Amino acid sequence: MPDKNLLDNTQIAHVIKLLKIAMRDLPDPSVTLVGKKYKSPFLVLISCLLSLRTRDETTLPASERLFARADTMQGMLKIPIPEIQKLIYPVGFYKTKALRIHDICSDLIERFGSNVPDELELLLTLKGVGRKTANLVLTEGFGKPGICVDTHVHRISNRLGYIKTKDPDATEFALRKKLPQKYWIEYNALLVTWGQNVCKPISPMCSVCPVKNICQRVNVTSSR
Repeated sequence: MPDKNLLDNTQIAHVIKLLKIAMRDLPDPSVTLVGKKYKSPFLVLISCLLSLRTRDETTLPASERLFARADTMQGMLKIPIPEIQKLIYPVGFYKTKALRIHDICSDLIERFGSNVPDELELLLTLKGVGRKTANLVLTEGFGKPGICVDTHVHRISNRLGYIKTKDPDATEFALRKKLPQKYWIEYNALLVTWGQNVCKPISPMCSVCPVKNICQRVNVTSSR
């Protein structure tokens, strides 16, 4: 039985409409920008890897430094790992990520004919690629429906009172069941931008939020 206390799809449609208006002058998340600029599933995948445990203001410049040096799998394999480390520093875990880039490039060449697979289950077979990254590659790299859940999407979907889940994986599956598919591609970028600028983890800026009259403010104890 559906939880009558949760927001319904008519309400979430209104939330998305209001947020799209409010967020239109704010920058997109770094991986979304990479997808729009380069239109390459491979570069979206690499940018996704760099973005893990790293802020957008660090991810985008690091991605662009690396892509200026090489923008193909074969090209990246020619760059020595220590040089990749220097190019992507100071992203989080830059030494591990440099190794991972070589591993993934080799794997894509050997198993997928130098192509990035456009199916979730195949993406998940790549070393270091989890559900968040795989879904983001689908949406931003291929324009295919996917539910990418990061900390912002998990927190805000629950804070709104749209779903009730305990972790990001549960949030993804709950959204797959409830959120209309026409919103899947834009949902992540919209909530990430909102979460970075307004609906922050601690003391969200509820006074200026365009959906403050709809949001149930679940677990919000203080706000601005």
